[in-house]
Amino acid sequence: MKENRKRKQILNILAENVREYLLKENLDFAELQEIRLRTGKPLIIVYRNKERVLPAGGAEKYTVTREDVRETMDYVSHYSLYAYEEELSQGFLTIEGGHRVGVTGKVVLEGDKVKNIQYISSVNIRMAHEKIGCADRVLKHITKNREVCHTLIISPPRCGKTTLIRDIVRQISEGNDFVKGCTVGVVDERSEIGGCYQGVAQNQLGMRTDILDCCPKAQGMLMMIRSMAPQVLAIDEIGTCEEVRAVEYAMQCGCRLIASVHALNLEEAREKPVLGELVRKHRFERYIVLGNSRHPGEIVHIYDGRGNLLCSG
Repeated sequence: MKENRKRKQILNILAENVREYLLKENLDFAELQEIRLRTGKPLIIVYRNKERVLPAGGAEKYTVTREDVRETMDYVSHYSLYAYEEELSQGFLTIEGGHRVGVTGKVVLEGDKVKNIQYISSVNIRMAHEKIGCADRVLKHITKNREVCHTLIISPPRCGKTTLIRDIVRQISEGNDFVKGCTVGVVDERSEIGGCYQGVAQNQLGMRTDILDCCPKAQGMLMMIRSMAPQVLAIDEIGTCEEVRAVEYAMQCGCRLIASVHALNLEEAREKPVLGELVRKHRFERYIVLGNSRHPGEIVHIYDGRGNLLCSG
């Protein structure tokens, strides 16, 4: 039932020509990760972690037209792109189901800030995937005495870090044998963890979770601490000076942190210009390193705060 709903959500926003080519592939929508439309270029999808140019099987490839892109964006925005100007200034829209539609085109500036994107030429539809229970294996390693440890998830792109954070949040919020139910504050700057649509999270984040959608991480962490008194804060992809300072402030306020960073391994994270200082100071108590050599979300290593290996493979 859930996959049928996802299938309908995606097909409903695609231009008719693109929709027809996608349907001919007889895809399992649970395994579909991305659909890329570039004006004047072939239609490309990422399916089961592999790129595929459509149609497959040696047939003449379909070239995406400007009309395909325009029609798709009409469906995405309900024929009112102007109403989504603020979201477009961030380079993406979030649709029902939590799926993210990234766009590129001509950038309109207001001062030194992006106000809007016009003449959209490329669209990247990234499917939201929930994997309930994917955090089962790590939870015993990132908790101690039923309390959450400060945890940093280290991962290259497309290795499932956001999916893992989402399920960690859900389990911490609900509570189980490893952790008592905690109030969790999620600062979801890019609408990826909760996948909010019209302010409501489309993904399961647990009964004790509050979420700030489309809010800058540094500002959102401070807002959460002051307004919602979370026991645990969850954020995705930290790295700027402001974000790292907000993380340190949250730790000093007694919040436990679940965060992620783009890096290949612990050594690379340690060498990052700003975040690396937190690693070198052993501010995080656990590190989870992800990969995708076998499958997205593959847990390569789990370390303690001193870099000692707790679990491998």
